[in-house]
Amino acid sequence: MIRLRLLLCVILAGTSLAPVCAESPESAYKAGERAEKQNDLDSAFQAYKKAYQAKPSEPKYTAAYLKTRLYAATAHIRTGQSLDDQGKLQEAMAEFRLAAQIDPSNFEALGQVRRVADQIQRQIREKEVAALPKSTTSALEADAKSAAGPVALDLKSDVPVSIHMTANADVIYKSIAKLAGFNVLFDPDYKPQKVTFELKDVSLRDALSMIAMQSKTFWRPLSSNTIMVSSDSGARRKDLEQSVMKTFYLKNAATPADLQQAAGTLKGILDISHIQVTPELRSLTLRGTPDQMVMAQKLLGDIDKPKSEVMIDVVVMEVSRGRLQTLGTVPPTTVSVALAPGGTSTTSGSSGSGLTLNSFSGITANDISVTVGGASFTALASDSNSKVLQRPQIRAMDSEKASLKIGDRIPIATGSYQSGITSGVNTQFQYIDVGVNIDITPYVHAGNEVTLKMSLEVSSVTGEQTVDGVTEPTIGQRRIEHEARLADGEVNLIGGILEDTESKSLSGYPLLMKIPILKYLFGQEARDREQSEIVFAIIPHILRSTEVTDENLKMVDLGSASSITYRKAEMKTEPAPTAPNAPAQPAAEKPAATPTVPVTKSSVKPATLPQAFSPAIKSLGSSPFLSPATTALTSAVAAARLPWPASSGSSPPLLPGPPAVVSAGTATVPPETASGSTEGSARPLIADAVQSLASSSLLSPTVPELKTLVAAALQPTSGNRSQVKHALTLPPVSIAIYESATKPALGN
Repeated sequence: MIRLRLLLCVILAGTSLAPVCAESPESAYKAGERAEKQNDLDSAFQAYKKAYQAKPSEPKYTAAYLKTRLYAATAHIRTGQSLDDQGKLQEAMAEFRLAAQIDPSNFEALGQVRRVADQIQRQIREKEVAALPKSTTSALEADAKSAAGPVALDLKSDVPVSIHMTANADVIYKSIAKLAGFNVLFDPDYKPQKVTFELKDVSLRDALSMIAMQSKTFWRPLSSNTIMVSSDSGARRKDLEQSVMKTFYLKNAATPADLQQAAGTLKGILDISHIQVTPELRSLTLRGTPDQMVMAQKLLGDIDKPKSEVMIDVVVMEVSRGRLQTLGTVPPTTVSVALAPGGTSTTSGSSGSGLTLNSFSGITANDISVTVGGASFTALASDSNSKVLQRPQIRAMDSEKASLKIGDRIPIATGSYQSGITSGVNTQFQYIDVGVNIDITPYVHAGNEVTLKMSLEVSSVTGEQTVDGVTEPTIGQRRIEHEARLADGEVNLIGGILEDTESKSLSGYPLLMKIPILKYLFGQEARDREQSEIVFAIIPHILRSTEVTDENLKMVDLGSASSITYRKAEMKTEPAPTAPNAPAQPAAEKPAATPTVPVTKSSVKPATLPQAFSPAIKSLGSSPFLSPATTALTSAVAAARLPWPASSGSSPPLLPGPPAVVSAGTATVPPETASGSTEGSARPLIADAVQSLASSSLLSPTVPELKTLVAAALQPTSGNRSQVKHALTLPPVSIAIYESATKPALGN
């Protein structure tokens, strides 16, 4: 029976000890290792957490716990982002919240929780709004919704052109309008002046701006295909220039002062005088020209940046040490004598007022009482150490003051007064903060550096004192005020304020207390030493800095000093590389290839006509006055693309077919050609060219000379030099084309 009881006791003891052994730190750590090997980060985190909580001083447990906490939180964040991309906001929210629970210091997880929560709330609001019955809108609201935006000129063609004219400004405006395909109206008060306008390879929109500047005029679009031209005077521009309205909502303006600062920037830079600030909506409503609105959008995009934020770790370390040593005897220092006639007891220090002269007649030793103070011997030594560590964190915005106060508020009497209505004196009090008081203002710079303007104070109540009957506390204070520029994460030890106090006291009988060894019998020696040191450590961490992009640093053209003008940047494209000339191939093999002229033996070596005529074709295509002749001249060039014959007296065979296609000042010869034409088949193509040239009112006076030039170019013999010299005496508008067409073939 006894054995059975012992066995039951052993079983019960083992059962009670089993959970304790299972929950030991080492077993939890090993369980975490097994879970980590299986890539089960959540189970590994829980196991390492148990080991760390059971024994936080073990470095192995601490490192494993912190590592798996980071990995587990990161894994849940990635899973939540994947679910967010799939549109599963609720599942993503659960993952982000779990990551935030695992690692509360993970700012990314906390930010994702807030972002997804806002998206979920937005979806709920949209569903509620969609479920509400649609309210009927008034005619005024409908008109407001359909209000048109600013009118912009829509150019049908904006290819580069070359213009050389001496005429009135209205004639040049009309010529550009015909080329670009829009209408032009003139202010009745405008008086055009004669100008010389010469441009080469500029777009039509730039040509409009340049003629406006040269003629001191301005134009404004009335519709997508009509403009109004007027003289550029302050009164006429103010009357005719477009006026539009737009509301800008600032994302990062926090106070009305920020809105006023943005409004002042717009007034000072863009000269916008009509600005209305709405602090409740953090918006600016502007009225001005369309160009001013575009520049306002650019300027607000540059200055409406989120403020930088800094997390500041403040470490306050205070260490104090006190040593006290007392050794020696406290001897009696007072002796009192009193008369007590007849054994009557009297109090010490009495004057014997109850005595008479007869009382002194029989004084004996029994009538005198002597009182001697006591003596004590003390041998005491004490050593005390104290350490105070405070590590608060302060999150502050750029140029904004942040304060942290840890401690108590103590009342201090500041004055008293007595009213005539009530009796008594009323005392006024002021409360002051005692403890750790920190005031920091950060200024974030480029390059992840921050300037801290700091005021650090550590104060405490050290005693009391009475002033005019009022007991006031005595406050000990240690205060530091300074500025420092630190890098992100740099530790700054502001300073160790060291206080070392040492006191020594000796009390006892005079002369005897100075004798070595004997002084401890007739006196007492006390030594007291107190040391205290306080150290401040400041560690800034830049959480967000102002992001300045290349777009913010770009210089922008604003027009002239009197008017703001928006000019769109030109898209620069690199020209495609030109392939070298290759021998002509039959049409059946390469139908899309352009025929070239192979080198053949001849008594007269003509230049390759496509290269000879390409400057002429380019000039024709880029000039608004010569572009009608481009197709005709290209047809004539196509007639001379086959090899030249050995005899200079015969005409070259021609390539009949459709006329060439012209695009953006370059000519492309159609590939559908056939060889074997007769000797006189060049005349129809030349006739077409001459007819096309004659149809132009600007080029018709030079048709005979152009006809001579084309004939001379197709038959480049030395006998045609006189004809070419005659062609060179024509008006300047055609000389450049003649030279580029004939000089390579005929030489000097």
